[in-house]
Amino acid sequence: MGGGGGAEEELTAQETALYDRQIRVWGVDAQKRLSKAHVLVCGMNGTTTEFCKNIVLAGVGSLSLMDDHLVTEDDLNANFLIPHDESIYGGRSRAEVCCESLKDFNPMVRVAVEKGDPSLIDGEFLDKFDIIVVSCASIKTKLLINDNCRKRSKHIAFYAIECKDSCGEIFVDLQNHSYVQKVGGEPKPKELAYPSLQEAISVPWKNLPRKTTKLYFAMRVLENYESSEGRNACEASLSDLPAVLALRKDMCDKMSSSVSQIPTALLERLLAAGKKQHPPVCAILGGILGQEVIKSISGKGDPIKNFFYYDAADGKGIAEDIPPLSSD
Repeated sequence: MGGGGGAEEELTAQETALYDRQIRVWGVDAQKRLSKAHVLVCGMNGTTTEFCKNIVLAGVGSLSLMDDHLVTEDDLNANFLIPHDESIYGGRSRAEVCCESLKDFNPMVRVAVEKGDPSLIDGEFLDKFDIIVVSCASIKTKLLINDNCRKRSKHIAFYAIECKDSCGEIFVDLQNHSYVQKVGGEPKPKELAYPSLQEAISVPWKNLPRKTTKLYFAMRVLENYESSEGRNACEASLSDLPAVLALRKDMCDKMSSSVSQIPTALLERLLAAGKKQHPPVCAILGGILGQEVIKSISGKGDPIKNFFYYDAADGKGIAEDIPPLSSD
């Protein structure tokens, strides 16, 4: 089942009183599992701060933040955990400032800073956690962390989340996940097998359904472009459009797909956004991710398998099940 270990220990009277409303929704056992779960978030931005707020309020056992980048004025646009006061954030890392703010949301949750570079995380370090959330990272770093999660004997759920202005993507890898699904009011045990991130982004495009969201393909083009150019995540800008369009054609040719699957206007929107995030979209994505992590930990409810996309242009949220390559 989900992370967080067993749920043998009872909740304290203080925990029961504080979490009374949500216990009525998902039950005492789920709350106990949540209170024993340990979460690591790599990359503090508008989307991950919304997620952190949600799970801290829900009563997760502990939350560790990893982001050594110093706070800049640009961070103030979407990251509500950073006070608009340079005397508070000046010369401090995003993780440090966000950690201080999050502690005020729920004093019963342990919130701490983990210094370091996500691209250098090894498997032994990951053993301290049940849930890993990665954002603002290159595809190389995401693949490395996801692979390390899968190599551990302990079950570690992996999530990657990105928001580009009014668009967002969430990737979920719960490996082999057991949970309870309600069918006609009756609880039924169910199991899902998830592909790794490498498998999920390596599926030949011609094998995917025609209705697959265009955002899936656009995000693959941009991450490939940033990787090939040695750029950090979200560093590509509108000035890169000609080179990105050339890469789109090359990728579509190799995948025997039409460039119409990835509209130029969509790539323009994503490139124009850069690192900019739209706060209302951050709130939606952070809310969805918080809900999914709670499902994973509690083992209750149908989890997303394995991508979720949101585009404020049409207000639609879409779950996509992108399978691994056939082993035949």
